[in-house]
Amino acid sequence: MSDTEAFLHEALAGLSQSPRSLPCKYLYDTRGSELFEAICETRDYYVTRADLALHDAHLDEISRLIGPDAHVIEFGSGAGLKTRHLLEALDSPRAYTPIEISAAALRASATELKQRFPALEIRTVRADYTLPIDDRELVLDPPARRRVIYFPGSTISNFEHQEARGFLARLGRIIGPEGGVLIGVDLLKPEQQLIRAYDDSDGVTAKFNLNLLHRMVRELHADIDVDAFEHEARFNPDQGRIEMHLVARRETTIGLDGQRFALDQGESIHTENSHKYSIDGFRALAVSAGLRSEQVWTDPDELFSMHWLTLESS
Repeated sequence: MSDTEAFLHEALAGLSQSPRSLPCKYLYDTRGSELFEAICETRDYYVTRADLALHDAHLDEISRLIGPDAHVIEFGSGAGLKTRHLLEALDSPRAYTPIEISAAALRASATELKQRFPALEIRTVRADYTLPIDDRELVLDPPARRRVIYFPGSTISNFEHQEARGFLARLGRIIGPEGGVLIGVDLLKPEQQLIRAYDDSDGVTAKFNLNLLHRMVRELHADIDVDAFEHEARFNPDQGRIEMHLVARRETTIGLDGQRFALDQGESIHTENSHKYSIDGFRALAVSAGLRSEQVWTDPDELFSMHWLTLESS
């Protein structure tokens, strides 16, 4: 199944269910990736600044913990800003493998990193990292001393808890007994602060969310009145998460692959979740996936955390 066929299949499935939804991974086409990078620069979105502050405060300690001759595997590499800081801090890394669904983002990041680190072996993998990765894509000859999966930002937040558990278990199988997972986890904080972060005053997140509908028009030839929708961020206290929705301003219809989906005024399409954790809450999730959190760091304002995970049995 091609990428376009998969997009169409999942869009039809999501629009057919109640409540309606679309997978968040389709937010990140070339335009979506550009908009997300712009979100990270907004005043209201604290996550990237907190993550970078955490790296600045603790990167030397993180580098010592990882040690020399590491094969760094990054899931969802994007623009690679934090990656550059990590690779610069590491002692003689063996190789770097970025895994990214956006071909444009993958090419741009790999080109810049090859210029910055000419001696480092860079092996790009274009793939949806939410699906199993062929281990042959990750094999080095000779092998590195350890595999380190690097998953900064707050992307683990996009998974439902059961999905996150399965995803973490898969990371454990990839790293093996000598490896580790360096993963960013956003922390719980006041509701209004979270709402502002996901509905910024500059309107960039709104453009990011609405771009999903524009993408459906471009790639799937969907019949959508994009102006009939608006972005909305909601906090779900029962699930401890921020939700992004595309809400119909008025009655409207989406046409896709010969099917019509009628939406009432106020009806929404759920496009993304961002779960927030306490440190102990994420540790418990990791244990349920067969991993243990050996070390945790936070930024100076304690907005964001990073965990070093290893196999529970190692």
